[in-house]
Amino acid sequence: MTDTALESLYEYPADRTWVTANFVSSVDGAVSVDGRSAGLGSPADRQIYLLGRDLADVVLVGAGTVLVEGYRGARPDLERRARLGLPAALPIAVVTARGTLTPELPLFTNTAVPPIVITCAAAGLSGLPADVIVAGDTEVDLRVAVEELAARGLRRINLEGGPTLFGSMVAEGLVDELNLTISPLLAVGDAPRIAHGPVIPPADLSLRSVLRADDVLLMRYRRRNSS
Repeated sequence: MTDTALESLYEYPADRTWVTANFVSSVDGAVSVDGRSAGLGSPADRQIYLLGRDLADVVLVGAGTVLVEGYRGARPDLERRARLGLPAALPIAVVTARGTLTPELPLFTNTAVPPIVITCAAAGLSGLPADVIVAGDTEVDLRVAVEELAARGLRRINLEGGPTLFGSMVAEGLVDELNLTISPLLAVGDAPRIAHGPVIPPADLSLRSVLRADDVLLMRYRRRNSS
């Protein structure tokens, strides 16, 4: 498909807050190889991953993923964003209920725009070069977090993981869409699956599209009660 066709297929709904999660998994459900998702990647998955960022207002990610994957500031395709009427700046919003983030991380030192840190009062985070949102007392209230992002005009939310944050967002009914790449690998091992969290009634999804790139499948699911 052309870039224009992909942009149309993966575009966010207009005039509402929308959370799209992006994950890659092995055929047997592993979310990582040797502890990192990069081991499951492919050129097709990379293309959709970057597109997800280019179409979003903000990237949402858990602190554990930031540390494991070595996150730095996002570098979106500025030409594409200008053509689509989106601002050049694409902040990364990190969710943490602990004091694990430190100012020397690439997230803070290698970025064009300061990140957003979403935390709770008990974490006692201070001194970070970031826009700090306190959403909750002892744990992060994810509904408040999404509302605070939307209040900043960041309504197209690209959720990149990890499994615990994704599972918690699903449990709160906050995920509208899932872009899932199936890598043609049997990883075995003890890697987690894409969502981990409380036991909840399964969320009912509708399959919106399937793309194939050689042996890689790229699927797009939407929660049935998301309009």
